[in-house]
Amino acid sequence: MRFLKILCLFVATTAFSQEKPPVTVQDTTFFTRVDSLYREDQFYFSVTYNLLQHKPPGVALNGFSTGIGLGFLRDMPVNRKRTRAIAAGLGISYNKYHNNLQVTEAGGGYNYAILEDVSYSKNKLEQLFLDLPIELRWRNSTPESHKFYRVYLGFKLRYLLLNKTKFVGDETIVVLKNKDFNSFQIGPYLATGFNTWNFHVYYGLTPLFKSAQLNGKSIDMRTLNFGLMFYIL
Repeated sequence: MRFLKILCLFVATTAFSQEKPPVTVQDTTFFTRVDSLYREDQFYFSVTYNLLQHKPPGVALNGFSTGIGLGFLRDMPVNRKRTRAIAAGLGISYNKYHNNLQVTEAGGGYNYAILEDVSYSKNKLEQLFLDLPIELRWRNSTPESHKFYRVYLGFKLRYLLLNKTKFVGDETIVVLKNKDFNSFQIGPYLATGFNTWNFHVYYGLTPLFKSAQLNGKSIDMRTLNFGLMFYIL
């Protein structure tokens, strides 16, 4: 009997000692994998207020002139932390300018005149561009957060897809595809800010017109666009 009790105690002790410790399984359902090879700010949308620089005497803007732009930029980081990058892409932009420079067609060419002592409700220029931007990027981004400071300095080549001037007064005069406009335009730009809100400015180095004249002098107007830039992904 005593032997039987000792045997039972030995078996129970051995079985207990061979039990495996409990294994804790971590539920990773709500954990997000950190992407160390992330890219930033690859889609953009801009809203601008437009000005004209180097205007001929007497030419003025007389309304709220605005523009919009959108496009894609391929972000290509150049350092391990991915806080510096080069970006290049493709976009489209639309700009309008309410002004007092009237454009009319005459004899296969175009005439330009300042609207003085003329009653009219609208006189505007509209342009649609294909944009090819390239930029250098500095930022303090991390893989875990999309909130960071950025300074992007770039250069933009623009191709004029469409242009239109429209005068509305006693009569309506519309001029399409004016060949006096420069088809290719270039200029530097800057975008800087934090998180969602970014200041944006572009200055056109190329004159709007390539051969237009007003009162015997070349029209050397250039564009200055500034406003807000928004980035996505």
